[in-house]
Parts: sequence; structure tokens; C-alpha cells
Amino acid sequence: MFKRIMKGGQKKPSKFDANDLNPPPNAPNVTVNHASRGATTNSTAAMMSNLPPASGTVEPLPLFRDVPVSERQNLFLRKCQICCYALDFSDTMKSVREKEIKRQTLVELVDFIHSGSGKINENCQEEMIRMISVNIFRCLPPALHENTGQETTDPEEEEPCLEPAWLHLQLVYELLLRYVVSSDTDTKVAKRYINHSFVLKLLDLFDSEDPREREYLKTILHRIYGKFMVHRPFIRKAINNIFYRFIYETERHSGIGELLEILGSIINGFALPMKEEHKLFLVRALLPLHKPKPVAMYHQQLSYCISQFVEKDYKLADTIIRGLLKFWPVTNCQKEVLFLGELEEVLEATQAAEFQRCMVPLFRRITRCLNSPHFQVAERAIFLWNNEHIVSLIAQNRTVVLPIIFEALEKNIKSHWNLAVNGLTVNVRKMFLEMDAELFEECQMQYAEKVAKAEEVEEQRELNWKRLAEAAGQNNGVEDMVTV
Repeated sequence: MFKRIMKGGQKKPSKFDANDLNPPPNAPNVTVNHASRGATTNSTAAMMSNLPPASGTVEPLPLFRDVPVSERQNLFLRKCQICCYALDFSDTMKSVREKEIKRQTLVELVDFIHSGSGKINENCQEEMIRMISVNIFRCLPPALHENTGQETTDPEEEEPCLEPAWLHLQLVYELLLRYVVSSDTDTKVAKRYINHSFVLKLLDLFDSEDPREREYLKTILHRIYGKFMVHRPFIRKAINNIFYRFIYETERHSGIGELLEILGSIINGFALPMKEEHKLFLVRALLPLHKPKPVAMYHQQLSYCISQFVEKDYKLADTIIRGLLKFWPVTNCQKEVLFLGELEEVLEATQAAEFQRCMVPLFRRITRCLNSPHFQVAERAIFLWNNEHIVSLIAQNRTVVLPIIFEALEKNIKSHWNLAVNGLTVNVRKMFLEMDAELFEECQMQYAEKVAKAEEVEEQRELNWKRLAEAAGQNNGVEDMVTV
């Protein structure tokens, strides 16, 4: 309850320009007032106001099927103007009649576009996009830490702030989606209204805490990317900028997962050979996305994007693996488990040449994971040997890999507290023994020599301390000489 109250603070700024609320020139009049039913007046400016209407001032317009075909374009305009009202949804008992009229009108507009019963002209398209903008481009409520100044909490523990006007917003988003995907929509005309400014405002809305809204935004932006080729570089650049701000400034954004889902589909469509721009996006944006604390919120989508790059160009495997090692978590065991799962997906698409370039730093990290006191990390590291492709890569390079991890295997067998980890390590050790018995014996001898040498150094250290203690005891009875 406290979180809900605190949501009522200052709103996140919106890039929507208040000047956009001005009515377009030559806009048709709108039906208002009980006394003037069916008549038109010059009250367009009042109808386009962002304030809720007084009770009883809005009249429902006739259905599209009840008017001649020649009048449907004008009726479409008038219905769009009615839907420009911004009503107060924080009070369910306020403007009930106007809310229902607006909802019914939105339903009719969606059905009209979806049915394809009539191709709307440019004026109607312009007015419709303006109406959509008035409704969806708004201030978003701040996150709890932004309003109170308290430390950032885990986003998974916070309750999402659901949009109270969703009953109407859903219909507005549905109308926009139907318009974008409609075969009657001419991209040459539509790009005048669905321009860079419009796309940028859509991207701003991805920070909405309402998952229903983010889902619609994801679908719509994906469709815009597919239909409007002229917008593609701009959309990719704008998403990059959102990622940069998230990584290096805020570490707070509700829509990173949805944006990564869109990018997963975009990456899948990249042509080969891959452009340098796309490789830079991988290095500068996708790999650093492993760094922020809330990576678990979007890791599944991020991992999919990364694996798409490897499948597109296997030569990127070395770059990706070294990037994962660079951002490898030090104290967060849950993140380590996620990284190990992603690492397995990348290694599954890695060829021998790329594996050889990064195997030394890679298995030094895996060695530390094998000896992790957190049993889930150690267990997940051992599960890498369940993957046949990874085992084949290790087998081809066993002379390098086994000497690196042999000590970790022996330590787990002798001293790891978890019995499951202990038993799984025995299986991996047996696998190496069967793979190359001669190499295994050589590593075993080197390990025995290292252990013996370590014991010898420890004995010498203890002996030195013992001598120091005896020397100190002998000097206890001797008075220090003080020169005056």
C-alpha cells in the first residue's frame, strides 16, 4: 500500500509536445450537447482540450454501417476527435458516461481499420495518429526509489504499477497495431506521421511498469521495424542509446527484456557478411549488458541475442567468451549460474579454432567455479561436461585443459563439502582418465610434486617461526641497553 501511495509523486517527463494538442487546420466539427444532437458546431477547440468534459456534453456518434459510404471518412474524423479527450481514471465514478462513449468509439475505430471496409484518406490518418499520440504519450509514474530517494531495491521484489486507464489504452494500442499491419496502409504516406519523433516517443514508453503495455509496444515497434525500412537504422541507434543510459547511468529500466526480444528477431535477419556496425553493437552494448545488477530480469533474452550472433558468425565466439569473462560476477553466485548457462550455449556453437584462442582464460575461470563453495555454481560448472560438443572440444585440446583444471578436480574430491559435487567431480576425473591415461598420470605426478613442495615450504615456514620464537625466549632475560 505504501508503494502505491508513493507512486503518486512527480511524474517522469514525457517528450510529447503539448503543442501537438492543437487541433489540425480545417478539422470538421464534432457533435456536442443534448440540445444540438445531429448538428455541428464550431467547438473543435473545446473538444480537443486535454481536460475532461462536463457530464452530458459528449454524444455518441452513429455507427459506420448506419451512414453512407461517402460520409464515413468525415465520421472517422469526428470519432477520432471524441477519443482525444483525456479522462481521469484515478476515480472510477468520475465521467462514467464519457468513458463508456469513448470506449465504444475506440472499439468502432479498431473494427473499421481491421475490417478494411474502407481505405482512410491522409487527413484521417493524420488525425488518427494525433489522437493516438494524445492518449499514449503521457507522463509515466516514477519508480519508488526515484520518489523517495531511498536505495534501489531488487526490481523483482517491487510490485508493478498497473495503468488505471488500460481499458482505453489497450484499444488505442490495438488501433495503432491494426493500422501498421494493414495491407491498406501505404508506407510512403504513413511515414509522414509515424516518423522518427513518433518512434522515439514509443521507445520512451518502454519504461512503463505495466507489462501489458510493454507487450503491445514490443509488437508494434517490431512491426514498424519490419514495414518501415527507412526507420531501421534510427530504431537500432535509439535502442543503443537506451542501453547505454541503462548500463552506465541508471541501471533502472522496465523494458530492457522487451527491447532485447525485438533485437533477437532483428539479429536473426542480419545479412552476411555482418556489418561492422552490428559487431560494434555486440561489443559496446550487448556484452556490457551483463554488468548491471538486475541482469537476471532480462538475461534469457540477452542470452538469446548473444547466441544469435555466434550462430550468424562463428568467428565472434572468441570475442563473446572474452566479453563474458570480462563481466564475470565476483560475489553474486546466482549471476554466476546464469553466466555458466549462457557460456554453454555459446560454446555449443563454437568451432575448434575460436575455442583454442580463449581456452586458457576460459578454463582458469571454470577452475574457480569448480571450487566454488556455493554448490550450485560448482554443480553448474561440472554440467558443462554433459555437453557432447564441449567434451569434444576439450578432448581435442586436453593437453592444455587438463593441467589447468586437474588441481581443482582433486580438491573437490578431497574436500568439497557437497556430496553431489564430490560425486560429479569423480565422474569428470574418470572421463579424463579414459580420454588419455598417459596425460592423466603425468598431471597426477605434477600435482603430487606440487603438493609435496607445498608441504615442504609449509614445514620450512613452521621451522622458521619456531626458531624466531626460541630466539625471542632467550632474549627475555637480557636488559636492553639504553644510551643516555
